Amino acid sequence: MRTLGTRRAALLTGVATAAVVALAGCSAGQVAETAILDTPIAGVNADSAHGSVFVRNAQVAYNGIEGYARGGNAPLELGLFNQSEKDVTVTISSTPLERPQVTSAAQVGFVTQPAAAQAGASAQPGATTSAQAGAGALPGTSARPGASAQPGASAQPGASAQPGASARPGAGASAPAQTVTAAEIKLKALGSALFKAEDARQLQVVNLADDLKPGESVNLVFHFSNGEPDLVLQAPVAVPLSPAPRAPGVQHENTEE
Repeated sequence: MRTLGTRRAALLTGVATAAVVALAGCSAGQVAETAILDTPIAGVNADSAHGSVFVRNAQVAYNGIEGYARGGNAPLELGLFNQSEKDVTVTISSTPLERPQVTSAAQVGFVTQPAAAQAGASAQPGATTSAQAGAGALPGTSARPGASAQPGASAQPGASAQPGASARPGAGASAPAQTVTAAEIKLKALGSALFKAEDARQLQVVNLADDLKPGESVNLVFHFSNGEPDLVLQAPVAVPLSPAPRAPGVQHENTEE
């Protein structure tokens, strides 16, 4: 015969079991919040003074732990979003800034590599330039960096290219230099423009004033045709998607030998 204490213990055990089953049923099908989080973006976000143009995810493409050498070029990645109902032209440049780990560049523009320049010389330079811009540089916009400038001027190495900064070491005098077209981006009303390092015609900072390594930034100035004040920001070098290779370990470093 069960005592009163035994019955109470059995009753409490049954209630606890039922509670566990109920809680397990409530959590079925739930997804942890950490499972749906997006990877944080390392680029800089900024808005013009009156909010007519947004700059999103401005950063320099990562190319390794050594970074970019002084006098070289570096691809930019960023997005421009026109929030107004009028067309806006955004001009990007770079100026020196007296701040540690921040460098500048002689020019910001769209770079055409020598191979593309040769192809453009054999065909029509204006048509080739506009086709390249439409292919990957300015999706969803009417901006034509090559067409907005003077095609003849951009094709002349002495006018827009910088042979000293872009010529390949050891190349002959006949090797074509890359051409640089000023970064003037025309945004339609409520339009946008996205630039990535994979674009056929890259947006780059040209002729860096100093070495640019991971953890450092380049100073950029955004000028707007609608009269908004210039926007100055520092675009950092992007964070790598995979860790850097580890140095080989020392034999017996964790032993007493």
